[in-house]
Amino acid sequence: MEFNLKQSTILLSRTPLILKAWLQDLPADWTHKNEGEDTWSAFDIVGHLIHGEKTDWIPRVRLIIESGEDKPFEPFDRFAQFNSSKGKSLEELLTEFENLRHENLRTLSSLPVTENLDKKGRHPALGGVTLKHLLATWVVHDLNHIHQMSRVMAFQYRDEVGVWREYLGVVK
Repeated sequence: MEFNLKQSTILLSRTPLILKAWLQDLPADWTHKNEGEDTWSAFDIVGHLIHGEKTDWIPRVRLIIESGEDKPFEPFDRFAQFNSSKGKSLEELLTEFENLRHENLRTLSSLPVTENLDKKGRHPALGGVTLKHLLATWVVHDLNHIHQMSRVMAFQYRDEVGVWREYLGVVK
């Protein structure tokens, strides 16, 4: 499937709704447990998505449009959520994510994106990337973390499913 800006923004707009419907009011056993050392809970993942909304997607879109490859992207702190989410409830994080995503999609719609899809920026580790690559990655990043959340949450019942575990790839 080729990249489609309209379809991508539709999917991006639904992620906050999906997460809110799925996670809101769940007990902490579902949302704050992970798969073990150096893994993330659903709570951690929402915090990570928030950090991306603040420091990654739109700032990089703007940088590509304004500077191309002349100025590299700022490195992204993949673990910033551990500090920035401290003391917040999951409800607060879900609302913050929803608000940030709404604002970022509004900003995206006001930028000259379509005519710059093939324009390149410079990732600090990966080198040259196009605006189209960045936007497609934003979509897949959401899907990746929704998948990760389902795996982490399923892990909580890994032993409880008994012999059916053999048929449940999410908990193998």
